[in-house]
Amino acid sequence: MDDKKQDAQLVELTAHLVNVANNRDKAAYAQLFSYFAPKILNFANQKLANQGCAMDLVQETMTTVWTKAHLFDADKGAVTTWVFTIMRNRCFDMLRKVQHNKEDTYGDDIWPVFETPESNEHEDHILTAKLLKHVDALPPLQRQVVKGIYLQELSQQELSSKLSVPLGTVKSRLRLGLVKLRSILEKHYD
Repeated sequence: MDDKKQDAQLVELTAHLVNVANNRDKAAYAQLFSYFAPKILNFANQKLANQGCAMDLVQETMTTVWTKAHLFDADKGAVTTWVFTIMRNRCFDMLRKVQHNKEDTYGDDIWPVFETPESNEHEDHILTAKLLKHVDALPPLQRQVVKGIYLQELSQQELSSKLSVPLGTVKSRLRLGLVKLRSILEKHYD
């Protein structure tokens, strides 16, 4: 695409965004959406590696474009820069959320041993005893949190209140305890 066509396209996109900001023009928004959505989806597929998350990024970015169009200032930058900055920031938010959720569910890899069928009750009792022995080998603060979450079935918030420590401390101790427990289990049972 040559420079004149690119400039004309930027002028057109800017006009559409100004129309959305000033008049809530749905046709102008549709034009913005048809231009940006495929580009955002392509970016999201590369960065998020999950089709559902990629579609969410398109939706969140374009929803923000609709709701925050009045904040766009053509004197400060191009419309493409503005939209792609929103996209990038939303992507970072999603990646942080995914990472946070991974930490909250990190124990799913090691705790299914408690969910063996009832026909194996004797075997389950042996596995539980072995697992508890390894849990008892954790440092006291981490052991306290792991037992509170998985054996007493307290939520992280409930445990935070019970121990009178910040929620972040409970999460950190749980994560560290599960990492140590996983390494113990890998060393002994792999």
